[in-house]
Amino acid sequence: MAERLPISTAHCIVERDGHVVTVTMSRPEARNALSTDMLVGMADAWAYISDTPDVRVGILTGAGGHFCAGADLKAMGRPSEDPRVRQRATEITDYHWKGLLRDSRPTKPLVCAIEGYAVAGGTELLTGTDLRVVASGATLGLYEAKRGLFPMGGSAVRLTRQIPYALAMDILLTGRSVTPAEALAMGLVNRVVPDGEALTAAREMADQIAACGPLSVQAILLTHRRTEGLDEEAALKISDEIGWPVFASKDAEEGTLAFREKRPPNYTGE
Repeated sequence: MAERLPISTAHCIVERDGHVVTVTMSRPEARNALSTDMLVGMADAWAYISDTPDVRVGILTGAGGHFCAGADLKAMGRPSEDPRVRQRATEITDYHWKGLLRDSRPTKPLVCAIEGYAVAGGTELLTGTDLRVVASGATLGLYEAKRGLFPMGGSAVRLTRQIPYALAMDILLTGRSVTPAEALAMGLVNRVVPDGEALTAAREMADQIAACGPLSVQAILLTHRRTEGLDEEAALKISDEIGWPVFASKDAEEGTLAFREKRPPNYTGE
């Protein structure tokens, strides 16, 4: 059964169920538009996922049938009514960028489950996650150029690295909406599911990840992030530095033993 964690805020619910932490943006009356309470809660959630050894994967979703309709500049500029959130906002350096997954992304995989609107900052959040499940009726898009703004959450850099250049520029420069079917064809998302089923499908993915060796999963993620843009020779050196210690771990022994004994492995992250 999921346990609500004390780092939750009025606009961000953080729950833990076994090895999985689910972060729910919860401001449904505003289609989960970003606020100080939401961003502080998310920044704390990503740190908790990274820093807690037996947490293996996170899920990001939204309440009330929507993911996130982007920034609410008034709400983000207004101090929280919660004293703890106000205090955390002063303690967390650049909590806006951390919450938005621009900076200090979790060291464990993050799956997003999208229903309804995921536009502007909502799509920026998507590009900061590792696996993406989207409901068939969802709406994606980076509207910043259409509004005379700029995608400060990192999409101007990330999108061209995640999908082909021409497709990324189509999204960034036109500011148009993107359907889930288009996003799937572009390779921007992993799965499109019927409306109402995104979180269930994301949890299935998360459970598959959590069943794998945590050291292996984190090493693969780290290797990708540290080698992006490098030539193959330089990248392979870093890959070896990260990969060989995994082979020397207790989890590697357990994985091999479990395979021989035809049973599920019991990984401890050691």
